[in-house]
Amino acid sequence: MRVRGRSTARRTFHSLGNSAYRRFWVSLIILMAGVNMQMMARGQLAWDLTNDTFQVALVGSAFAPPILIFSVFGGAFADRWNRKKMIQYSQLAICGIAGLVGLAIFTEVISIWILMLAGFAQGMGWSFMMPARQSIIPQLVSKNEVTNAIALSASGMALMTLSGPGLGGLAYGWLGPANTYFIITGLMFIAFLMMSGVKITGEAVSKRQREEKVLNAVWEGLRYSARNRTILVLFLLLLATTMTSMSFRSLMPAQVELIFEGGPRQLGILMSMIGVGALLGSLFIAGLTENVQRGVVLLACTGLSAAAILVSTFVAFFVIAMFAMIVLGLGDAGRRSLNAAMLMEQADEEHRGRVMGIYMLNFGLTPIGAIPLGILAEATDIRVAFAVAGIVLAVAVLLTWTLTPRIRNL
Repeated sequence: MRVRGRSTARRTFHSLGNSAYRRFWVSLIILMAGVNMQMMARGQLAWDLTNDTFQVALVGSAFAPPILIFSVFGGAFADRWNRKKMIQYSQLAICGIAGLVGLAIFTEVISIWILMLAGFAQGMGWSFMMPARQSIIPQLVSKNEVTNAIALSASGMALMTLSGPGLGGLAYGWLGPANTYFIITGLMFIAFLMMSGVKITGEAVSKRQREEKVLNAVWEGLRYSARNRTILVLFLLLLATTMTSMSFRSLMPAQVELIFEGGPRQLGILMSMIGVGALLGSLFIAGLTENVQRGVVLLACTGLSAAAILVSTFVAFFVIAMFAMIVLGLGDAGRRSLNAAMLMEQADEEHRGRVMGIYMLNFGLTPIGAIPLGILAEATDIRVAFAVAGIVLAVAVLLTWTLTPRIRNL
């Protein structure tokens, strides 16, 4: 929230004074701790099993098809069902799948195909959980707190991007992959228990919405987003970032070994540096004042991500790569926080879940973007793949700045 007359600290953390939102926030960061540990462990385990960058990218992409197919349905359900229950049921499913992967590792039956199947199943859970989790925020806080609450949620995710991969790398290196997955399962279950105590105020679902056919609701959400030019451009910019900056992370296990001759601990350090930048970026957005042009900040943050990718492409020193990852995290978190907040503000309450369902499609596209990067890395060099990603994102920023002044003026 951007409120005049408040100190920066009070303005930045204002929404945490709301007890319902505070429980929601704690549940989120515990869940994201497990998710980020799993992201690191899954990529490293896939690399240990195959030593193949393309198969690492395939494992990372396994959750994409269900997100691409079902997120719009998850958004439609979020506009017609109990969002809290949707979140909880999805959390339990994701938790159970992580536990089964840990058991498969422990019993020595784990394979690349089991990792892919688990990723696909968890993608199903995410496609229903995240639209509900995003669109429930206006039911937890007052209208003028929504932007601040969204940014603080992003800061919680960033905090876990900071600590989760580092802890995951340490756990993987010291305790092994099976125990790492069991820890992940426990964290996800605690997040489920915390969400149980969140009290929802207000009724977001009208009788007409409950009675509307699901396919009609999905189609109406797509039409609504396409007709709103501001929402459409925000989605296109998000798509460019997803296919480049976010997909870049999927190949980091290969980058660490091939360029820096490191392993899981070095990978954990780099991903934690992304978290440092992401935490700083999201807190900066949470504390923005009213006189700041958020569209300009959005494009500047996206440009920082492009610059960080290009720097990491050409450096051979691990320390420089660490600083580049801080910049990458700062840019990505700033862009993500602002993009989500601006989408929520542009969407009306009746369509908010469906807009967030479309927003989730970009997360499904992350590993799909990693596949051509993986192919390009195999055919040429991993540095070439990273350079292409950075250049594409930089061009997207320049085109948005030049051709869509409506975004700059938001």
